Amino acid sequence: MLLTLTSVLVGVMTCNTVAAIDTSIAWETCEEIASVISSESAIYYGGERYNNDIYHWARSSTQLAVCSFEPATAQDVGIALQIIGKNRCPFAVKGGGHTVNPGFSSTTGVQIAMSRFSEVTYDSVAQTVTIGAGLVWDDVYSALAPYGVNVVGGGDTGIGVAGFILGGGYSWLANERGLAVDNVEAFELVMPNGTVINASQSSYQDLFFGLKGGYNNFGIVTRFTLKAFPQGQVWGGTITYPVTSTNQVNVATADFGANNTDPLAEVLVLYEYVLGVVPLVSLTIFYNNPTPPTGLFEKFFDIPFLTEDVSTRSFLSMFKSTPSNLTEGSRGIFNTISVTEYPVELLELIAAEAAHWGTKLLLESGVFVMYAVEPLLPTIFSHNTSPSAYPGSRARGVSSLNLYFAWEFSSDDELMQNATRTSVATIFNKALELGQDIENAPLYPNIAIFDTPLEKMYGDNLPSLRAIKQSVDPNNVMGLAGGFKF
Repeated sequence: MLLTLTSVLVGVMTCNTVAAIDTSIAWETCEEIASVISSESAIYYGGERYNNDIYHWARSSTQLAVCSFEPATAQDVGIALQIIGKNRCPFAVKGGGHTVNPGFSSTTGVQIAMSRFSEVTYDSVAQTVTIGAGLVWDDVYSALAPYGVNVVGGGDTGIGVAGFILGGGYSWLANERGLAVDNVEAFELVMPNGTVINASQSSYQDLFFGLKGGYNNFGIVTRFTLKAFPQGQVWGGTITYPVTSTNQVNVATADFGANNTDPLAEVLVLYEYVLGVVPLVSLTIFYNNPTPPTGLFEKFFDIPFLTEDVSTRSFLSMFKSTPSNLTEGSRGIFNTISVTEYPVELLELIAAEAAHWGTKLLLESGVFVMYAVEPLLPTIFSHNTSPSAYPGSRARGVSSLNLYFAWEFSSDDELMQNATRTSVATIFNKALELGQDIENAPLYPNIAIFDTPLEKMYGDNLPSLRAIKQSVDPNNVMGLAGGFKF
């Protein structure tokens, strides 16, 4: 169910996600920024560019800013940050705009849209790729395909580069190469005082650590330099099953999670309810070679299915075959727990939760309910070469269960958010009952609901992250923006 931008803005005007601000301060800040930035950058107060700048994939994440600022240079970002800090003006930084946490990358103050940072530069000698913070992964993979190389990036279409990396970054290559933050070589960072630096393992090591999962607490990242590696054809695609095949899918998924040791292989199982009346189970298979080993995925093909689109193809083709825009324009929220395994009993409960909330919430304007299961290898956290803010502990690998609920009316925001909380608690308690030691398992920030305690994501790293934040941002300029804050 897609909505027009007009309906998005109407929804925002009737229900902002944060309290109103002193608009006079925002107007003054916008005008001051406009008067000193270079001609390469621009300020907008309305029109198509402004609408694009404030637009978010989830309507509940869009707000009406006083102005939008499109910087084209890191220096202009620095100028804006100094003015924003001086005026104590609320602001937000938007990369791809895919966050579903209200107010995390939107504002009623100054919206900074990073869309002009759109380069993809492959260095064949250094085997790195430098990418702008305004891109989505569709852009990156398309630009790299002619070179036959790849990077560790998002697994769904429409996902922004900046938030994905700064929040940790799980991908189709996670079993093989770790998280996105494990594959960052450098961040170009504009600090709150306007200084532009490059944080890497050899310079500004404290910030390099903090930015790997620590979001926008230390300034605004304008460019990322990632490790590049050869990318050949892959084998994969999606199978959809009728709800009558759910039990068989549960058994096959539990078996794969318990027995797979191949880092080239991943599966993603979605338990979905569309409009409360169309239950589906879909499976996306990925193998990072043209042909998988015999027997690895056969159990999934033995189950009666509705559709099947699995073949040898390019990575880009595989990526584009799993679009994530079905509910674009709806209101929405993610929530998550981390588990160490997916036994059949836990998968049965997850499927039952999807059925329960998928039918119940139809009566409360629910549009879409999804539970995403992706069993990962226990070695998932072993690929780092330097410390990172997330995960709080790398002592053992965990898999993140992703709940996504979408709906239409702002009056139902709290109801839907609380429904995810109730469901997460039910599944968490079941995992504990089954003997999983997950009390302190790190939660994945990119799908954690907005009020998740920082300790649940960053664990023992939190005191260090707070100290770094205080040292580089003593005036708490970045605290004027939304997001998880140290």
